Amino acid sequence: MLAYIIRRILRAFPQIILISILTFIIIQLPPGDLVTQQILNLQASGVEVSQQHAEMLMRQYGLDRPMHERYLLWIGNIVTRFDFGYSYAWQKPVAEVIMDRMGYTFAIALLSAILTWVVAIPVGIFVAVKQYSITDYFVTFMTFIGMAVPGFFLAMVIMYVALTRFGIRVGGLFSPEYMVQPWSWGKFLDLLSNLWLPVVLLGIGGTAGTIRTMRAMMLDELRKLYVTVARAKGLSETQILVRYPVRVAINPIISGLMWLLPWLFSGGLLVEIVLNLPTAGPALYSALLAQDMHMAGAYILIVGALTIVSAIFSDILLAVSDPRIRFGAVEGA
Repeated sequence: MLAYIIRRILRAFPQIILISILTFIIIQLPPGDLVTQQILNLQASGVEVSQQHAEMLMRQYGLDRPMHERYLLWIGNIVTRFDFGYSYAWQKPVAEVIMDRMGYTFAIALLSAILTWVVAIPVGIFVAVKQYSITDYFVTFMTFIGMAVPGFFLAMVIMYVALTRFGIRVGGLFSPEYMVQPWSWGKFLDLLSNLWLPVVLLGIGGTAGTIRTMRAMMLDELRKLYVTVARAKGLSETQILVRYPVRVAINPIISGLMWLLPWLFSGGLLVEIVLNLPTAGPALYSALLAQDMHMAGAYILIVGALTIVSAIFSDILLAVSDPRIRFGAVEGA
């Protein structure tokens, strides 16, 4: 088992290197570069830039070097100093923009994921046990609705109804009086009062899909012979469910954890834009519109790396939870 974990981790390093190379190539694809953009910005503001100053900036950013040297300089700055470059769209270092928004992004997405698991797993188990009951039909219908209706559409409907019917402006994470205030107990409570809406909206689609997955897996396991044998031994229905079918049926949920970390970082982009949330998604969207490739490249690299880390975490959890996978991992090692 330990050998499998070590081998799985070692396999991730070349994958991350490949992602970083592809990300750097994407950054280089648009015409122009940082220095050209900076010079254009200065000239637009009425500042003349000399040729010597332009050459100095080229040397400062390593743009006078071959591409492979620029890649090594770029990835070296990221690894050693967490320096992703400078964002001209935000007029500050990329790392600073990311750090300013990372806390809100992780909080919203993590709470949405927890809401999904807390609701979807027991409901999926219950409707599988009560197959073809009124509850099963109702939950199935609601899950179809939840999967079909986009979260951003629900966000717009809620914002419209709240404003037209109740005179309440919905959007953002803070009330206007707290937006520029330093942190305090009142600001924290105001954050909690505004946090529930994006959490619920982001969790609806995931909850509906997870219920469908859990129900389908449970129905498949409940028909197998080992469940019949367990009943013949006199075990209660609760013991049978917890010991056997649930442990197997939950495997797709665990394997889906490989998308958890990148989803925690990227979140629901359209919902975040509609609700005007100070999270990572709108920053990435603004970077793409402004062709701020250092910002966009940073997000691509981070999401790619988080996907690989999540896949390792998911594989290890599967090996721990399912003896069949664990024995296969030990034999493969």
